[in-house]
Amino acid sequence: MAARRVAIIGAGASGLCALKCCLDEGLEPTCFERSKDIGGLWRFEEHPEDGRASIYRSVIINTSKEMIWSRMLRAVLRIFHAGDATTSLGTTQGCITLVGHIGPSLFPKHTTSLNRPQPPSCSTSQPSMASLSLPGLKMFEGWYLHSRDYKSPQPFLGKRVVVVGIGNSGIDIAVELSHAAKQVFLSTRRGSWVLHRVAESGYPFDFSYISRFTQLLQNLLPPNIISFLLERQLNARFDHTLYGLKPKHRILDQHPTINDDLPNRIISGRVRVKPDIQEFTETSAIFEDGTREDVDAVVFATGYSFSFPFLEGVKVVENQIPLYKFVFPPDLEKPTLAFIGLIQPLGAIMPISELQCRWATRVFKGLQGLPPPADILAEITQTKQRMAERYVKSQRHTIQVDYIPYMDELACQLGVKPNLLTLFLTDPKLAMEVAFG
Repeated sequence: MAARRVAIIGAGASGLCALKCCLDEGLEPTCFERSKDIGGLWRFEEHPEDGRASIYRSVIINTSKEMIWSRMLRAVLRIFHAGDATTSLGTTQGCITLVGHIGPSLFPKHTTSLNRPQPPSCSTSQPSMASLSLPGLKMFEGWYLHSRDYKSPQPFLGKRVVVVGIGNSGIDIAVELSHAAKQVFLSTRRGSWVLHRVAESGYPFDFSYISRFTQLLQNLLPPNIISFLLERQLNARFDHTLYGLKPKHRILDQHPTINDDLPNRIISGRVRVKPDIQEFTETSAIFEDGTREDVDAVVFATGYSFSFPFLEGVKVVENQIPLYKFVFPPDLEKPTLAFIGLIQPLGAIMPISELQCRWATRVFKGLQGLPPPADILAEITQTKQRMAERYVKSQRHTIQVDYIPYMDELACQLGVKPNLLTLFLTDPKLAMEVAFG
């Protein structure tokens, strides 16, 4: 029987995982990539293609090597740097084989307007420019751009700059600009809890705090207690109220914002935290607290939206798309379409993409089935309701997943979820690593 042919759209980290998993299962994959090389989001481009999210030259990924580790990405560095990411992907031994399955410029040609959780490989992503409707912006005589178009701080040397948005990109850009600009203002609508990459004893934060043991504590203790303990720990490093960053919501109600340098730049006065912008004049920004600041440039770090204009019947509304376990559409006659990496985890995305791919390829081959449509729709509704109850309402919180619980869900589909009790009886050392490592 001839191998089933599979089309993979996008040769980023998730697309490469999909290629490898298809080959492992004896499928015949072809990857459709519209750009000139592999790497997706992590391939730095001074002038990126339309419809693709883009990174700045100094960007650093928020997850450590220890958490990114997967069969597919054994060559990644401890912390990805923008200049090293695609080098790591391209020199991984498995990728040398995979590149032979990638066709040049085969991606469907579409442009559309979009917003960013972590942009998936198979979607079209463009900046969300809702902030362009701010009163007075059209008469502003300075320079404004989306963070997608920000590449380095040199053009802002000696300027007074407002960065709008306090997500990871917004804080990163504000900190970097503060070394070159005359003054940086960080405008935030609701504030944010700021985590740090380096935890106790110098270990990566995610490596230290994402484990089955900490997940067990989170499941056993009330959310308010967990939030109190985490917030007290963050405030011990720097008082979020004193620094003008404390939000009204609790720490578990948002996707984490991670930066080690922001408090240093605030205390030195190079970054000043301001509320949301009320309006612009020709030369200044007026904030909701009534203060006015003369500014030369504005960077909107307001995210992206995603869509799939090349897929009929797949509609995205406010960054929401109904998918069974964030992978399979519920209304197809046969499960022949899967979305890989269309999630925003509290942890590394690469191992999750690999598990998603392993599950999807087995479904494609008919080795596993999906539940009845009614059960699928019921679970999608329950998942959407849980997210709405937990997170602050925002387009960045529509595809949020908890790292270990979601990985366990996928592992259950494959029958590979580790049994801790059995491990403790047969290999206690491994069991301790699985529980606490």
